[in-house]
Amino acid sequence: MTTWHWVRHGPTHEKSFVGWRDVPADLSDIALIDRVRAYLPADALIVSSDLIRSVHTADALTAQGHTRLPHEPALREINFGVWDGMRFDAVAARDPQLSRDFWEKPGDIVAPEGESWNQTMARVSAVVDRMNTTHAGAHIIAVAHFGVILTQVQRALGVSASAAMAHKIDNISVTTIKHRGPEHWEVDRINHLP
Repeated sequence: MTTWHWVRHGPTHEKSFVGWRDVPADLSDIALIDRVRAYLPADALIVSSDLIRSVHTADALTAQGHTRLPHEPALREINFGVWDGMRFDAVAARDPQLSRDFWEKPGDIVAPEGESWNQTMARVSAVVDRMNTTHAGAHIIAVAHFGVILTQVQRALGVSASAAMAHKIDNISVTTIKHRGPEHWEVDRINHLP
């Protein structure tokens, strides 16, 4: 059994779409970081997306006994394309129907010059499948993004993208998913804040 401990990066305080844009995380809540670090397994691998908000959060959570793996670009957030950096009201004004459909009917709807929910899920699932094989039986702490984590919640629960998106994923929260074999998943906790 391989156990995934998904941690969402620290808050960015951005008031706009943040996908592949590289913005820093606020890691000033030392007490929360310490609690999460203490909660996570001591003997674990740590991987993060290559965006600095995830890299720096992973660095802050790394403890003695952890093995840091190379950053994983495929664990980046959804690529919002031209929407990245735009405020939500500006996106709605630019693409009123598309922006509604993107969130209300997630799946194959693609952000302009970006990617769809399903494309994101395929990209992330390929990394998870590879690591389930190469690190079978390990505890893996994966520091990533809201959309990335929810794609794996969807996969593990076998629910629709809309149902997965109904889950809240707070910054620096832990979502634990166990892989017990081909397409056999168990969700232990979602959005846990120790």
